[in-house]
Amino acid sequence: MFGKKTLVDNLGRDLDRARDKRNVLASKRDAFASDVTTLDAQIAELETRLSEEKDRREREHVEGQIEEIKKRVKDAATAFAPGIAGLCDATEAAGAVVPEACELNIFLRSVATEVDNVIDSLLRELQRQTEAVCAGHAALPQSLNTASEPPKNNDRLLLLPAWLRREGKKESTEDRLNKAA
Repeated sequence: MFGKKTLVDNLGRDLDRARDKRNVLASKRDAFASDVTTLDAQIAELETRLSEEKDRREREHVEGQIEEIKKRVKDAATAFAPGIAGLCDATEAAGAVVPEACELNIFLRSVATEVDNVIDSLLRELQRQTEAVCAGHAALPQSLNTASEPPKNNDRLLLLPAWLRREGKKESTEDRLNKAA
């Protein structure tokens, strides 16, 4: 019987060691589960911060693009104004010789006024959009293409008075001078 008792004692010790190992592994498993939960929370927080940072950067980028558009509009308007003013002065002087030039002068002044009003309105709207984007109240546009140059050939129809439209045969400068004389 003595052998059986030793065998039972050995099996009891082996069973106790196995239980201890199981308890240690269960503790480690619980610690790993806790670590995984903590890491999941940290990952979620980092993803949120990353998303917020990307959004902030995109808003800053869009704001910069809108500011660039505003600058281009202002620069173009600044370049446009002296040209129209020069044309108005020239047509006013031409009005003394060609009465129809007064009609062109009136047309040019109305165009200049309309362009000025529309540009002011556009700049105010661009400023409002900039503020809305910065505050996060506006959806970001899909894309703003500020790098492209405006088209060289404007396909829009400019409605000029009938007497200014060029139709049919082109008249040479000499022919026009002969008619005036």
